[in-house]
Amino acid sequence: MTKIRAALLGHPLVRKYTSLVHEDLSATYTRDLHKWLIIAPVMGVVTGLLITLLAKTILVWMWPPVLRVYLAHPFVMIPGVAAGFIVAGLIMQHLTPDPDEHSTEEVIRSYHEHQGAIDVKPFVPKLVAAIATVGLGGSAALEGPSIYGGGALGSWLWTRLRGVGLEPRDRRIMLIAGAAAGMSAVFRAPLTGIVFALEMPYKDDLAHEALLPALIASVTSYATMAAFLGATPLFDFATAAAYTRRDLLWSAVLGLICGLATMVFTITFRRARGFAVRAPVPHWVKMAVGGTLTGIVGLGFVSVFHGALVPIGPNYEAVPQLLQQVHGSALLVAFGIAKLIATLFSLGVGGVSAAFVPLFLAGGSFGTAFAQSVVHSASPGIFAAVGMAAFIAGGYKAPLTAVIFVAEATGGHAYIVPALIGAAVAYAVSGESSMSGDQKLHEIATVAGLSRIRVREVMRTQVIAAYADRTLRQFAERIGAQYAHAAYPVYDADRVVGTISMRVLGRVKPQAWDETRVGDVMDRDVVRVPLDCDLQEALRLMMTRHGQPMLLVSSSGERLEGILTKTDILSALDARGTTNADAGIAHAP
Repeated sequence: MTKIRAALLGHPLVRKYTSLVHEDLSATYTRDLHKWLIIAPVMGVVTGLLITLLAKTILVWMWPPVLRVYLAHPFVMIPGVAAGFIVAGLIMQHLTPDPDEHSTEEVIRSYHEHQGAIDVKPFVPKLVAAIATVGLGGSAALEGPSIYGGGALGSWLWTRLRGVGLEPRDRRIMLIAGAAAGMSAVFRAPLTGIVFALEMPYKDDLAHEALLPALIASVTSYATMAAFLGATPLFDFATAAAYTRRDLLWSAVLGLICGLATMVFTITFRRARGFAVRAPVPHWVKMAVGGTLTGIVGLGFVSVFHGALVPIGPNYEAVPQLLQQVHGSALLVAFGIAKLIATLFSLGVGGVSAAFVPLFLAGGSFGTAFAQSVVHSASPGIFAAVGMAAFIAGGYKAPLTAVIFVAEATGGHAYIVPALIGAAVAYAVSGESSMSGDQKLHEIATVAGLSRIRVREVMRTQVIAAYADRTLRQFAERIGAQYAHAAYPVYDADRVVGTISMRVLGRVKPQAWDETRVGDVMDRDVVRVPLDCDLQEALRLMMTRHGQPMLLVSSSGERLEGILTKTDILSALDARGTTNADAGIAHAP
């Protein structure tokens, strides 16, 4: 038997086709995808459990009784919302390294600039701050803490699961997959979670590499959440079976109006947010002001329009009221405007959440009013769906997410085409304005070969460095006059604390060089990469909005091992992996 098997295996045809099968299988599985079959479900289950707890805390245990008190005693809104904001502000100010970094913005910034790394030490304080912000009446909802929570868990799990074949670039993928799982669970909309996470980092592109893990994590997270809270759509409204060509034309007009409205709102929001970040007052004071103004908006609205609609809080209860009940157009427009103003006050000062649901509600209000007063349509649900999709598409630069979310979360599948038209027009009209200041236009092109080369192979280990306590004149005379580099690392004692560019010399008057220290004008935004980082990731980091002239290559103990510049990457691309053989780090005198 052994001889027969050996003869069969040794036959020329068997050897030939065995080789072909091996070649085909190797080509089919060139990417290491099987690891995501293990890792992504873990992310999904953990994130689903977290979001279930978050949803129960805010939507069941906190907001319903708080809303009842606000409706029974409207004047309590102002101190109630302000108290929640003060608590959130104190938590963010004293228990987190940066009170202005949280929610969706932190995930996007981490994806682009920190290789997917999120500091999980303030994880619990940030979630508690989000609960205080939303649960006591901030004009926001659960998507902010859900996206942050899922993304942070994905980033943290990367550090715990390195043994299953994860690479440094996989941390960004796990960050996005976790964010997708959070979005999927909080809205009970797995496809929305997948598409939003892929659209979130860019205005005109997708995070393609995260597709498979995001898909698996989203479905698993949704299933986990549904096991506790059910699988019915989060919102619901009756849909018509058909729409007319006239409806499609009016959908485009509504998309135009919503696109202009979102452009004005997002520009105003970014201006207000920048002002609040720069304001030289404690963070909790900013939050107290924002909470007070949000409460005033709520009180003003219920004082004029008596009823159950209140433009503050997570407002999930407002969706069926807008979609299933008849309201006057004046009330609908007023509600939409009040919701946007309250959101500006809540999130502009630093409230811990995001504006996805507020934009959704404002769009639904304006769309329904448009249907009643302009189109005189017998099916206002069509235009409610179009308005919702258009506001999300214009505000978050996520047109696919907008349409899918309207279909999944409301059950309005019959309105996909009108919603798509409105979303496309709003996306185009609103230009590049976005709720997120960290979204990029698109991903840089992938350069073949760079992903296979490690930083350690091409970095410069012979480094000329400056010292923070030297004057600019000493820097110019001892370094700038002798070397032709564009930038240098800056040391304070034996620790790298920043980088300094030669362009600084042109921005400081020569007569001030003797009084100005290097440490006073250096760039403290130091970007470090590990030795095993690949050059594709390194190039991406250099192409961020900060335009890093160099990357600092560090060991696990943050000891400087070398530097990497764009010139080194270009040389590596040309030589396909040649290395620098220099050794040691030189410090300038």
